[in-house]
Amino acid sequence: MERVNREEKILSFVRMVRRRHPRMGTRKILVKIRPMLVQEGIRIGRDRLFDLLRSEGLLVDRRRSGRKTTRGGYVGVPNLLEGIEIKGADRVWVADITYLEMRRGGYRYLFLVMDLYSRKVVGWSLGRTLEWVHALRALREAVRRARGGVEGLIHHSDHGSQYRSRGYVEYLERNGIRSSMGRVGNAYDNAYAERVIGTLKREYGLGEVFIGEGEMRKAVREAVELYNRDRPHEALGYATPVEVYGGEVEVRGVRIKKLRGRNT
Repeated sequence: MERVNREEKILSFVRMVRRRHPRMGTRKILVKIRPMLVQEGIRIGRDRLFDLLRSEGLLVDRRRSGRKTTRGGYVGVPNLLEGIEIKGADRVWVADITYLEMRRGGYRYLFLVMDLYSRKVVGWSLGRTLEWVHALRALREAVRRARGGVEGLIHHSDHGSQYRSRGYVEYLERNGIRSSMGRVGNAYDNAYAERVIGTLKREYGLGEVFIGEGEMRKAVREAVELYNRDRPHEALGYATPVEVYGGEVEVRGVRIKKLRGRNT
């Protein structure tokens, strides 16, 4: 079990880097994630990392320009988004994780939950580790602030161990929330959440190196507030996420296309 938990953490680090650098090779990946591995007390060599990524279908295929996604779907967790149209808030949430850097003290991990219809960040948590409890804290905040009931709502994520942990799954089930995931090996499946993360890092300074955790937490709070309440969104007809989420502005809906020839 300890080995499995260690490998899950390594894979989480790899997914976070690969979303920003989809064609980055394994040697460079190891350089990028090594500080996070050291912080977690994890040691892994280049050959072992190659083997782990190969088993998960996460190696870059140099012979093709497409994304390599070789393994089948995770048993019992279908992708509920494929081909649907979302016509209102609190019907589909997407969850994701990214890392933030401190000048001293390593990294912290930002767990986000976003409403897909309005693009509003409805819950977030900052953790010192990748443990599932931090993901659950973000989800609890989202449920607490939901405009109506959440029963029947779709929760979409990648196959990170946080979202497959017993405590997280039980919380989803108790609240009648349906779990949705893409296929194992696809690190690019959560594009909508990744766009929000990219915006927060590029436009609101979360990609900078912070002096300490207090400064970082304040920056996250301010960035999310500005993004939600003050940033016009082209896909929303230049309304803000809060306006759409609250029903002040209506958009046509978000259609999730069925992508043929690759995992979605």
